[in-house]
Amino acid sequence: MFTIGDFARHGRVSVRMLRHYDAVGLLRPARVDPYSGYRYYEAGQLARLNRVIALKDLGFTLDQVRSILDERVGPEELRGMLRLRQAELESAVSEAAARLARVRARLRAIESEGHMSTQEVVVKSVPGVRLAELTGIAAGFGPGEIGPVVAPLYQELCARLEAAGVTGFGPGIAHYEDAPAGDGSIVVHAGMTIPAGVTVPDVDVVDLPGIERAATVVHRGAMDDLLPTVQTLAAWIDSNGYRSTGYSRELYLECPEDPAQWVTEIQEPVVRAS
Repeated sequence: MFTIGDFARHGRVSVRMLRHYDAVGLLRPARVDPYSGYRYYEAGQLARLNRVIALKDLGFTLDQVRSILDERVGPEELRGMLRLRQAELESAVSEAAARLARVRARLRAIESEGHMSTQEVVVKSVPGVRLAELTGIAAGFGPGEIGPVVAPLYQELCARLEAAGVTGFGPGIAHYEDAPAGDGSIVVHAGMTIPAGVTVPDVDVVDLPGIERAATVVHRGAMDDLLPTVQTLAAWIDSNGYRSTGYSRELYLECPEDPAQWVTEIQEPVVRAS
């Protein structure tokens, strides 16, 4: 048997926690000395302690933990419950991270207000290109919604192109449209320019039409920091007698390993405002 101190060390918990679990009937000592009141535990009780800690860390209350353990849930059922709770927590963490990314993007946009030059905005025609592309659906057009969709699409697209022996492809062009569902979701097209006549298995090959008139600006930096650039472009469009006619495209001019060094041209179709 172990003293309460030894058992706490082996279980990586505090003595105070073990006393509390004893008080609430969650983990009783194997024996209590009737004279000294010292608590003693057996090694086999570590299994119950592990379950208590795991369930508590996954958000179950101590009453819920007691109910689960006292109903003698088997190892497989317990593992299933823990995996389900783990998935729920991972989803919550992912959603929180996405919200944090959106907040940071808006904060950067607010901080850059009035500080970004619009002198580099250029209105020009954009030629049509042939693209090999994959598509996905994003929940919206926000900074934290497009990135998690477009990045995996490009990883898979490049892998398929390389597996098919296609060379000389690029640069990448991402373009967007409203999803047919009409719920605010966005169809994300992640494309790579390819030579004429090239076909790729399991990859859509499309002719992306040109843009007769596009207001363009070069963004230098990570795509997570794109919002201030596109809002600067929007301000230029509005103040120079144009109006937007659709979603902007992203032409990835330079994509080194460090996203902070990326160079991307934003191309937004425009017409003269009436």
